[in-house]
Amino acid sequence: MTAILDTLADAIAERLKARGETVAVAESSSGGLISAALLGVGGASAYYLGGGVIYTAKARFALLDIPREATAGMRSSSEPYALLLARSIREQFGASWGVSETGAAGPTGNGYGDAAGHTCVAISGPIETVITLETASSDRRANMEAFAAAALDLLDRGLQAAG
Repeated sequence: MTAILDTLADAIAERLKARGETVAVAESSSGGLISAALLGVGGASAYYLGGGVIYTAKARFALLDIPREATAGMRSSSEPYALLLARSIREQFGASWGVSETGAAGPTGNGYGDAAGHTCVAISGPIETVITLETASSDRRANMEAFAAAALDLLDRGLQAAG
């Protein structure tokens, strides 16, 4: 893990444990780094309920049970899709918070016209927020870490805002 992921995960874990809240994660191009960071903190079983790498449409249907109609006219790697994933994982696990990430890590873009380094991350809970990040880089591993950091940062800010 990188220092930034560790630092964010430590802060998130402290807040979640203190408030008795839980989190579930649906990630794509970050490849499990969001979950790994959260699980790297001792006592993770108090707040981390589960998650998955939702890398394909098949995974979305198999792991999140999102009906095709719910994604009609919606493309992956978009803010509406990221919010749908965050809401769905939160509901499926009965978590206080859902976190999602969907993007194109690289070295090339995706089939939707997004360049490498594009991702959308969302949180769903007492508040909902979604952002788009563009790193302008084709470095797959660096993008994966940047995507995970963006998702964790968004969750940390959401936790602070929700008080």
